[in-house]
Amino acid sequence: MGRAAQIIAQLLSLCLAFAAVPACSAGQNQHAVALMKTAANPKVPAMKIRLIINDQTLSATLEVSVPARDFAAQLPITLQLEDYAATEKIAQLPRRLNIAGEPDGITPVAGDIAFYAPWGNLAIFHRPFGYSKGLVLLGRIEGSLQALRAEGPLVVRLEVE
Repeated sequence: MGRAAQIIAQLLSLCLAFAAVPACSAGQNQHAVALMKTAANPKVPAMKIRLIINDQTLSATLEVSVPARDFAAQLPITLQLEDYAATEKIAQLPRRLNIAGEPDGITPVAGDIAFYAPWGNLAIFHRPFGYSKGLVLLGRIEGSLQALRAEGPLVVRLEVE
């Protein structure tokens, strides 16, 4: 068995284990699903982006998905992020993303970059939040989220690395 096949088999076992836990719903294991998508598509490189806030640069990796590619096509872009629910920063995107075939929702964790389909906005989570129907995972920030935790609006420049 090749290395990619071993990884996929391990991830499938992990997903089956998660499915056996009653508290896990279909939308709550999005990170395992993302790993499976990447492992299943080894020729599709994960896209790296950066978020520039004041003098700080945050690095992120986008999902291997249609909505993430649709989002990346809108970059570079400068947005004003607003506080929302003390857990995330949100901003309206110039155009909606194609979310066909995506899960009904996700349970975001700190560092997740997502698209909230009902409102058409970008959501960047600096704290975990509960399952949200209509939320689509776009990517994940690596490293410190301190710049996103500042109160009040923030101007962010998003660009492909």
